[in-house]
This record gives sequence, structure tokens and C-alpha cells, in this order.
Amino acid sequence: MNAFCMNIYLHELSNRYKDNFLFLIWDGAPCHSEGVLKIPENILIETLPPYSPQLNPAENNWDDMREKFFPNLVFNSMNSLQKQLVIACQFYENNPKIIQSMSGWDWIINS
Repeated sequence: MNAFCMNIYLHELSNRYKDNFLFLIWDGAPCHSEGVLKIPENILIETLPPYSPQLNPAENNWDDMREKFFPNLVFNSMNSLQKQLVIACQFYENNPKIIQSMSGWDWIINS
């Protein structure tokens, strides 16, 4: 992941949910450097403090995805892996209650 890819992601996310205001919480990964990103107007971003995975609900999401969609799998190509990732992402997009159950921590809901 790099800033170029992150800008594509933010643009796609903004367009897909153009009638919503989105609040993203992310870690300090280099691709999250706001200086090189074009943050759409319907997105607000908050960066977590360094070394605080206990505050990052996305860690639970990734664990769940690995368990459900990538259990002990070997892919014969990047294309095969990408297809499986698309299936996983579409599953979560179509089942928001699952994501809410993993990331709806009290400190987020009560903010």
C-alpha cells in the first residue's frame, strides 16, 4: 500500500458513500500520511496514537477476514488472492452488522 493506492481508495470510498459523512480512524502507517493524500470533503480522519493496537478496531476485522476467507490457503497467483479478497470485502460490505459487532467499541459508540 502506498499513497497513490490510498488516494484511489479514499476516492472510491467517498464516491460509494457520497450521501454520508465518513469518519475514518487509522494508524500511523506511511500510506496514511495526510500530507500526500487528497482527503475528500465527506471524510474526516483521526490518527491513532503510535503503538496502540488495542484502540484499533480494524485489527479485529482483519483477524475475522483471515479466519473466514483465508484459512490455510495457498494461492497460485496474485490474481487468485485478489479475487478472494474482493469476495471477502463484498461480504463485509453487504453485512455491516458483522463489522459493527467487531468494531462498535464503547469508546467509539459513546464519542
